[in-house]
Amino acid sequence: MRTRDFFRLTSSSLIAHRMRSFLTTLGIAVGIAAVVLLTSIGEGVHQFVLSEFTQFGTTLVAINPGKATTSGVSMGVFGTERPLTIEDAQALKRLPYALAVVPFVQGNAEVESGNRRRRTTVYGAGAQMPEAFKMDVKSGHFLPNDDPTAPRAFVVLGSKLKKELFSDSNPLGKRITIGGSRFRVVGVMESKGTVLGFDMDDTAYIPASRAMTLFNRDSLHEIDVLYSEETPVEKVTEGIKQLLISRHGKEDVTITTQQQMLDVLGSVLNVLTFAVAAIGGISLLVGAIGIVTIMTISVNERTSEIGLIRALGARQSQVLSLFLGEAIVLAGIGGLAGLGLGLGIAYLLNLTIPALPVHTSWNYVILAEFIAVIIGLAAGVLPARHAAKLDPVEALRTE
Repeated sequence: MRTRDFFRLTSSSLIAHRMRSFLTTLGIAVGIAAVVLLTSIGEGVHQFVLSEFTQFGTTLVAINPGKATTSGVSMGVFGTERPLTIEDAQALKRLPYALAVVPFVQGNAEVESGNRRRRTTVYGAGAQMPEAFKMDVKSGHFLPNDDPTAPRAFVVLGSKLKKELFSDSNPLGKRITIGGSRFRVVGVMESKGTVLGFDMDDTAYIPASRAMTLFNRDSLHEIDVLYSEETPVEKVTEGIKQLLISRHGKEDVTITTQQQMLDVLGSVLNVLTFAVAAIGGISLLVGAIGIVTIMTISVNERTSEIGLIRALGARQSQVLSLFLGEAIVLAGIGGLAGLGLGLGIAYLLNLTIPALPVHTSWNYVILAEFIAVIIGLAAGVLPARHAAKLDPVEALRTE
């Protein structure tokens, strides 16, 4: 059979049954569009979360009290004989590669200024927090480098909290009450927005030791160490571990690098993206069933035609390839239509809902089209084999 005849026979059947061909390709198109759209949303969420997580940099090491258990969860202060202290943070500053060390305590308290009050997140931190977490001060300055064990009662306000308490007036030098204790405002932070669900603008920053007193804690929640990029992370973690062992007498802290957190987060998000792609794949299964059904009907309708082709000398392999070609063409056209539909909906979503992270990965686009062709090939095998094995004489007798 000549190539020209092969393509003519393949296309003539699809053109002759336009509505049937359209409905079949529509089933594949909807499946591919669902895969493209869902993976675009999944990939968008993936990139959004990673960008949010890495905006503080990738050379941070978090130290938490308590040795990690075998399940990887920190036991906190209940798993250690010695909690993390301000003195531990001061000792870590002596490490040669430590660019910034931030003792960290977090809590929730009522903040009051005049006749305005609200509950907000209060972070106990050190003077180097803006450097470590890439944060900017809009007015005034951040917490000064006081004696960390007896700092002055200063507070720095997030931009949203400043707006709530002072409206458009200048808060610098004003007194506010946090959890019953009075603090003087020395700075206002630049707007940071929401990071991983935490509103960084609706916050107050006070010295870490004062936060420990305010929240009646004998341990820091965490110590964060910013190290130089030239230093291998293994050297950093080993140095931190040895220093704290020498102070505590044993290894009783959990050290987590930014890369470890990114690896765990990335693996979770990859599973999420795969899961939403699998959900979209269910629609492709429906499209495959449609191709099997249509191709089976086509074989039954064209039995006499198959007999004539076989009687004229066509081999079984040629008949097999003829019907497989039809199935692949249907799936391929449906796949291309689905790609266009999926990309179009993803683009419209990005325009109409800017807050929804949507990012289309071309790897998934190419994979989706490849899967569409494979589905067409797989779905057309059984009907095509049935057509190829028909006896020419019996097929010619069929009306």
